[in-house]
Parts: sequence; C-alpha cells; structure tokens
Amino acid sequence: MSPQTVLLTLSVCFSMFSSSNSPHPGSAKKSGCFKVNNCKCIMKDGSGVINLKAMGDADGFLGRLKPVTAENLPVSAEVLLTFSPCQPFSQPEDLTGADCTNVAACLIVRYHRLNRYISRYISYGRHEGNEFHYNDTLKMLSVSYFSHDEQPLTVVHYHCNPNQPASFIREQSLSTEEPLQIWVESPCACPNACAMGDLGLGTIFLIILSLSAAAYFILGSCALRPFRTSSGVQISPEHSVWCMICYLCAERRPAGRHYADMTHCER
Repeated sequence: MSPQTVLLTLSVCFSMFSSSNSPHPGSAKKSGCFKVNNCKCIMKDGSGVINLKAMGDADGFLGRLKPVTAENLPVSAEVLLTFSPCQPFSQPEDLTGADCTNVAACLIVRYHRLNRYISRYISYGRHEGNEFHYNDTLKMLSVSYFSHDEQPLTVVHYHCNPNQPASFIREQSLSTEEPLQIWVESPCACPNACAMGDLGLGTIFLIILSLSAAAYFILGSCALRPFRTSSGVQISPEHSVWCMICYLCAERRPAGRHYADMTHCER
C-alpha cells in the first residue's frame, strides 16, 4: 500500500471519528423566550415563565411621571415618562382622541412659558405587536414596543435580580437617533419568580366554576339512572347511592350514641 493511500485512509477515519463525537446542534441547550401574549413569555429551555403583569404596581404602572434624560432639550422644558408593562392606559384621562390613548409608554413634554406650563403628550409605543428577546448570558428580557412604524419607539430591558424586593426603573435615556431605553431591575424578570401574579379573581372564579361543574356531572351520572316508560325516557336516583350516603353517615356516628339508640329501639 502506497504512503498516499495510507494518509488518505487515516484522514477519512479521523474525520468520521470527529464528526461522531461532536455534539449534535439540536442537543444544545435552547435559549430564548417564546412569546405567549403581550405580557408573558415562556422560556425555551423549560425553566419557567416571565410575567410582565407582576412587575407593575396595583394600577399596573412601573413608573409615573418620571423625569427622563434627553438630548438637546431646552432649559425651560422637561420630559416625563409614564410606563405600564402590561396594562394599557391613556393620558390625560379626561381627553379623548389624544396621542397617548391605550398606550404602553407616554412621554409628557412640558414647556414653561409666560408663567405657566404647556404640556404635550406623545405616544411612545403600544402593547400590541411588542417583541420579546431574551439574553441568557445577561439574564435580561428586552421588550420592544412599537407604534405605527417598523422601528421600535421604546425598548425596556428587564434584568433578573432576585435580591430586589420589588421592580423599579434603574435608568432611562432618550436620544434623537435611538428609541427610548429603559432599564428595569426586577425579581419578576427571573423565570417563575412571580408566577402567582397570573392568578386573578377572574381566573380563580373560573377554576371554582369548572370544578363545581365537573363535580355536578360526575355525581349526577352516579346518582341518576335513566329508564324508559310509556311517556318516554325518565331519570330517577339510584337507590344504591342513597344507601351508600346513609351508610357513611351511620359509620361516622359515635359508637356510644349508636349503642344508646339500639337500646332505645329495643325498649
């Protein structure tokens, strides 16, 4: 066998051995977050759920009228931010048809002129159509909020911080070339850290209603028996069910009382 043939055989065997020992692309741990709705996403690696609804206060807000650092801002002007991670809101509430109607983020620009403030409300993104991106290395969920354009107006970075007792806005920045950036520290940004936030009064009521309906149909199927008569099919209670209930009630009665009842019956 020639040396060229030997080298070719060894190279083929080495390549086959390397390909067999290399990890399969599908066996790698999945990273990222799969969006369920505008407020929730499920981790692709199965570690849990991140719920944005649990990050807001009792009214759903994460920040109200918070000052924002902005570029090229006049001295007589200030920019304030109101942001809700999950609950749409409108500002001002008594003005219909304004720009900030059913939004996720609203910027209020105030100008001080002639000894009074002139406010302008600007929508900076809605919950509908928002996009979720999760960075497994940084343990950070970034959510982009859009308006009518393809470019996001607000990008909120929710950082998983289990040492914090509550969610809060750590930093926010506004520039003319980039969207509004908001950095949030929250224990609820960790998967399954605030899972109880999913249960509301409506959910609890539906669970109780479903269990009651299931128990009703199960007991009804056991206690009722259909039979055919001259007038049609009728349903009557099963005698064995009532006997079983009476038997269980009799078994739970104290032994002394049962003996006294038997003595009283013999007399």
